[in-house]
Amino acid sequence: MAVDIELSSQGATDVGLVRSANQDSFFADDKQQLYLVADGMGGHAGGEIASGLCVDIIPPHVRDQGTIFDVCKSHPDQRIANALASSINFASTKIYEKALENPKLKGMGTTATVLKIIENYAYIAHVGDSRCYLVRCGYIYQITNDHSLVSEQVRAGIISKEEAEQHHLRNVITRSVGYQEEEDVDTTSFELEDGDLILLCSDGLHGKVPDKEISLQIQNKGAEAVPGLIATANQRGGEDNITGVIVKVSSK
Repeated sequence: MAVDIELSSQGATDVGLVRSANQDSFFADDKQQLYLVADGMGGHAGGEIASGLCVDIIPPHVRDQGTIFDVCKSHPDQRIANALASSINFASTKIYEKALENPKLKGMGTTATVLKIIENYAYIAHVGDSRCYLVRCGYIYQITNDHSLVSEQVRAGIISKEEAEQHHLRNVITRSVGYQEEEDVDTTSFELEDGDLILLCSDGLHGKVPDKEISLQIQNKGAEAVPGLIATANQRGGEDNITGVIVKVSSK
């Protein structure tokens, strides 16, 4: 049975201590109940453009599909997941077309991790190695799978998780939004509980702050843990841009 929930969120992004530009972008809207983290890649400001386009394009495209969400009366409903995947691929087409207009932007792309909450269900659509985590009752769960070379090798049993953390190819991703017109988008959904905390973040955060430490900071500070998590990633070197969005779920 659906229960009434209320959401509160906080998001922030930081250039880090090494990069000259921030190629991460994020979107957080408690009214639309939509959240997004995008981590761009590509030379000549391509990554910054790609992630910015992703954040500019996906929210209105999701909003324009509101009739789909209205007709879905029971959850989970695959039509909602498909609508989020469609929004990511709509952005992928637009980013790809933008790169065709300017040869200097060729090959640009971005990750996209999208969270849409409807009633008491969370729907996720995901491409790349940004992540969605759920913190519930003192435990942390990684909801998304990284689309990266080393993560696929871990899942195949070729290397261990510990080896992956130190692997020289750990930043090579196998899927991105905008590199081609359409991408294979992962989708999933789960029922929410009172007190749930959901984190979307780029690899500049999860690559520097272990899951256990992420969980502890979020349990202690809730959605207000974002600045502290970014500060911790910077204290560990801050070699990459760092972005996080935390959503707190409360029953009314």
